[in-house]
This record gives sequence, structure tokens and C-alpha cells, in this order.
Amino acid sequence: MDSVLRAALMYGILLLLFRATGRRTLHQMTSFDIVLLLFIGEATQQALLGPDSSLTNALLVIVTLLAIDVGLSLIKRRWQCAERLIEGLPTILLIHGRPLEGRLDRARISTGDVLQAARQLHGITKLADIDLAVLEVDGRISIVPQPGREPAPPSDR
Repeated sequence: MDSVLRAALMYGILLLLFRATGRRTLHQMTSFDIVLLLFIGEATQQALLGPDSSLTNALLVIVTLLAIDVGLSLIKRRWQCAERLIEGLPTILLIHGRPLEGRLDRARISTGDVLQAARQLHGITKLADIDLAVLEVDGRISIVPQPGREPAPPSDR
């Protein structure tokens, strides 16, 4: 039973920590982020398994983590308020070519990141050609081009 409680506690703590550090952490990973996640995984393993590193205990921890994950997905599906609390809401970063600096700062995203998404998605190279840029809950940046702007041909993307 100790392993189940450890797993539930660590799941909750990691969920809060990753939620607090923002969506960008999970989507736009750098080599530093990958190394950091490896260290977190190693530290978490020690906390999850405790002194019992047996196969049975490891399987119990894995089943507990998967059960919590499935349970949370069912809760999010049933109650939108829980989904907003756990996942967050999309954040508008740019409107009519004008960056919303406070929101960009809070999300730790630069206008360069927005332009990169605009280039990749639509071949857009100027902020003025973007009607709306939104940081989605999964960490992606969605771009809506200005009305009447011709999208770049697929070969230019």
C-alpha cells in the first residue's frame, strides 16, 4: 500500500510542477529539457520505489500511475472545470499583428517562436501578416493568417 500512496503523491506533485512550469516545457523541448527530464525520472524512480526495488513493487507503481492517468482523463472528460484546472486554457499571444507582451512573457515565448510557427504552418515571415497566434494547451502555437493573405505554396513550407 505504501507504493500506491507514493505513486499517487509523486503523480500529483509532478503534475503540479509541470503545470506550474508551463506548456512550453512539454512541447518545445531543447537538449537541456531532455537532460532535465532524465534527471527528474531518475529522482522520481527513487521516490516511487523506495527501499523495495522488486519487480512486483515496480509493476504495482506502474499500474497505479496508469490508473491515476486513466482516472484523470475520465474526470476531465466528464467535468470541463476539472479539464481547465488540470490542462489550462489556450492563451492568445498576438492579435492583428501586435504581440501581447505580458502573455508572451508569462508563457516564456518570444515573438521569434511565434514567427517560427507562422513560417512552418503558413509560410508567414512578418508579424503583421498574423491575425491571431494562440498557445494551445498542448504547447503548440496555432496561427491564423490575416484575412485575404495567400498561403505559401507547400514547397515553401
